[in-house]
Amino acid sequence: MRASLARAACCAATLGLLAAAAGCGSGPQADSVTIMVPWSGTEFSTFYQGVIKPFEDKSGIHVDVEVTRAQDLQLNAAVAAGNPPDLAVLPSVGEVDQYANEKVLRQLGIDPDAYAKPFRGLMMVKGKVYAVPVKADVKSLIWYDPNFMHGAPTTLRALAALSARKSTHWCLGLASGPTSGWPGADWIADILLVKLGAGGFRAWLTGKLPWTAPQVMDAWTTWKSLVRDSLPRASLIDFGSAAAGIAASPPACSLAHGALSAMDFPSHLSEGKNYDYVAFSPGSPLQVSADFVGLFAAHNPSATVLLTYLSGKGAQTAWVNAVGSDAFSADNGVQPADYPKGIRRNIAKLLRQNSGHTLCFSAADTMKPDLSAAFYQAVMDYANGSRSLTQIGQGLDTIQKAVGSSPVPAAEICTP
Repeated sequence: MRASLARAACCAATLGLLAAAAGCGSGPQADSVTIMVPWSGTEFSTFYQGVIKPFEDKSGIHVDVEVTRAQDLQLNAAVAAGNPPDLAVLPSVGEVDQYANEKVLRQLGIDPDAYAKPFRGLMMVKGKVYAVPVKADVKSLIWYDPNFMHGAPTTLRALAALSARKSTHWCLGLASGPTSGWPGADWIADILLVKLGAGGFRAWLTGKLPWTAPQVMDAWTTWKSLVRDSLPRASLIDFGSAAAGIAASPPACSLAHGALSAMDFPSHLSEGKNYDYVAFSPGSPLQVSADFVGLFAAHNPSATVLLTYLSGKGAQTAWVNAVGSDAFSADNGVQPADYPKGIRRNIAKLLRQNSGHTLCFSAADTMKPDLSAAFYQAVMDYANGSRSLTQIGQGLDTIQKAVGSSPVPAAEICTP
């Protein structure tokens, strides 16, 4: 594997040399590669036009992009059938751990020190690199329309006071296909970060603080009290369309919570004028996330060429600068100044290690896949009232005991 990556690196040192990739190393090389991605709409088009198309034009390697919103289900089926794609985006660290331990994910000869913490530690399983973060984000953001609101409150107390007004409605949708419920899971994790800090967050994810603990139960009830007027129908509403409601004219709702990539703001709207953000609870840790790319192909050198390119500064810089892009990079070589001026550059500053924020990786994304799926379903059940909070907590404790705690070492979950 390391030898293959070394041959790929000799070809892909610069984008201009990618055309020679097919001639590097010894033996015949494939001239096509498949990659499975979970992105759609603008998110996919900026990836394809800004990153994949230039690679194809320069290298002569055809990239077959398989797009699916049911990423985990389709990839599991493909792996079980012995026919996985050459490369696949793995939205959670739990999946990286699962496939590495099943020995279907290939070890990579990539230096993790090229990436910012906490992403660096999440690339590895048992001290070896198996995945590369190619797209990062900050989840702990609150969005508002500056035409109707002069700044947004950021503390839980201030948010509770604002939410108590009848004129205030959260743009809340929980429907998201097979992963419905994740927006509420992110909310609950953010509240836990505010109330318990990084130490309590780690204790919860490593199983030392059970789901039925009063502090964890309190995060659920706090969330419900904040979004109570929006919660009853939320399980039926798509998250993206709900979040974009703050930028409607007039706004369909007042506030939204989550990463920029999930907001689905229409392209004709202007950042700073039609929508703006504040970081959730200044001084508290921020929840961040990433999409990782893993290598499944055992005998396709073109796949290692594409992976090397995707993880390099050239492709990462092109991606964050693509028209309409909402991507952020975990690559230390991509600095805030490399982003367009405005909201995206300011969010990029939050991802840097000198931002003053402790960064904690997304809670559900650090869980074993079965537990994160149960967490999402529990959010849906809590929203529609089909299960009590006690039943939810007990059920999640049972599943956690069965599957084990987060595969991520406690020290790697949050990074000052």
